[in-house]
Amino acid sequence: MNVLLAEVAQATQRLADAGVPSPRFDAEELAAFVHGVKRGELHSVADADFDARYWEAIARREAREPLQHITGRAFFRYLELQVGPGVFVPRPETESVVGWAIDAVRAMDVVEPLIVDLCSGSGAIALALAQEVPRSRVHAVELDEGALRWARKNVEGSRVVLHHGDALTALPELDGQVDLVISNPPYIPLTEWEYVAPEARDHDPQVALFSGEDGLDVIRGLERTAHRLLRPGGVVVIEHADTQGGQVPWIFTEERGWADAADHPDLNKRPRFATARKALP
Repeated sequence: MNVLLAEVAQATQRLADAGVPSPRFDAEELAAFVHGVKRGELHSVADADFDARYWEAIARREAREPLQHITGRAFFRYLELQVGPGVFVPRPETESVVGWAIDAVRAMDVVEPLIVDLCSGSGAIALALAQEVPRSRVHAVELDEGALRWARKNVEGSRVVLHHGDALTALPELDGQVDLVISNPPYIPLTEWEYVAPEARDHDPQVALFSGEDGLDVIRGLERTAHRLLRPGGVVVIEHADTQGGQVPWIFTEERGWADAADHPDLNKRPRFATARKALP
């Protein structure tokens, strides 16, 4: 075994002891990052080229600093995004939310679908939709200045139009015209603070995590925004916590102008996002 692979094995044990959920993956990813190779190429790094900065990176991860903050990058569907302190790191669960949204937009048979991503964070959702629905017109809205700095870097050169603003009052000029509204909003109840993984609790912006006593305050507001923005027959897609599966579809009621409200599981079969269609007049 070469030196680097031996160090990775040691690092994996250290990260496991620190409670890191994916110790081997993170140990390998950090080794690849520090040495400028892909994870599958670690065996090709010569013993003489071992970089001691690897152990600095492992110490940071051991202290539960997010992997993506150490490497400065996050992977989301087919994208590589710039991330770091001040922006919510996109999660794998959200990829299935976006996949459903892409299928829904394609099924609409609209030539140039108009899409709005609310609470956009790093811009991950908006960029994925712009990339995978080639003729879409995508607007992203983010209020927090810290997140906005990262979003600006990520959307540069893309078709995504980024707006600095409050998701609850955003884009009145698009009222009644939007085909799809999508959001991964803050949804953690304040009462759950102590149960949140330290990577999120200590490093993600609080504004991106928590939303009132039951976690649904922002989603209730987004329901009104989505209804305002969507054309009749347009679709809303909202991510939520796996414990909120029974609650979120009930926010999108027939009395409030919605049809077909439903909940959907992620790849782990946990309730992950709700969808609804704006009722026809």
